[in-house]
Amino acid sequence: MTTSATLPRDPLSRRRLGYLVAALVVLWPMLLIAEFDPRALFAPATLRVMGGFLAGFVPPALDAGFLGLLARATLETLAMATAGIALAFALAVPLSFLATQALSISRIGPGPGRARGQALRAAVRAVMAALRAIPELVWALVFVRALGLGPAAGVLALAITYGGMLGKVYAEILESGDTRPARALLEAGSGRIAALCYGLLPSAAQELASYTVYRWECAVRASVVMGFVGAGGLGQLMDQSMKMLNGGEASSILIVFLLLVLLADALSVQLRKWLA
Repeated sequence: MTTSATLPRDPLSRRRLGYLVAALVVLWPMLLIAEFDPRALFAPATLRVMGGFLAGFVPPALDAGFLGLLARATLETLAMATAGIALAFALAVPLSFLATQALSISRIGPGPGRARGQALRAAVRAVMAALRAIPELVWALVFVRALGLGPAAGVLALAITYGGMLGKVYAEILESGDTRPARALLEAGSGRIAALCYGLLPSAAQELASYTVYRWECAVRASVVMGFVGAGGLGQLMDQSMKMLNGGEASSILIVFLLLVLLADALSVQLRKWLA
């Protein structure tokens, strides 16, 4: 006589299936509106066009004249990204300081200052939302018109957009950790800066540094994109190479761009080691 063992059943299987069906119901019309059709990528005509285009990228351009232009464009891109992040950091630090609820002295006890503190934090968060709402590419177009062609437009575009992004995430990182040391310092009569330095930063320094380096990496990529609208750097050189149908030069630019991203990853790892 044989007995069949009953397999355990997941009690949440129906709920997960319902979530999956709901996600598909929402996603399918979005794909239709976006005209997303992956079959078009594998059509014979499309594959021939893509193959011919990619074949032009080999071999990369290595002549001395172009490498000199590439080195200058790389320095412009690095300078644009670094200067933009530095200005964004200078803008984000005071904004995040004002928006961090854990550093609010008015929250310690009741009183009219509590409502004013909440209103101030709400206003600061609205400012940060406004700064990051407009993409850096739009700001770059505006500043190219105002300042002319060159990386200065890209620096200001990055500073405005990334200032809002950094400020928002800095405040969230500071509030997501253990805020009890900062609260204890404030209740003991400490100032807000001391509460930040000794109560919040020791546990959040690694995450803050890692996110800042990640945003610098994003700024490098954004600097390349903004180059297509006249902000200089690798993007402007790539735009010229693509218009001239010079795949070898475009391949060399992409290789340098990949090396910059790897450099940002290595820098992030090293910073985590230093702050450990």
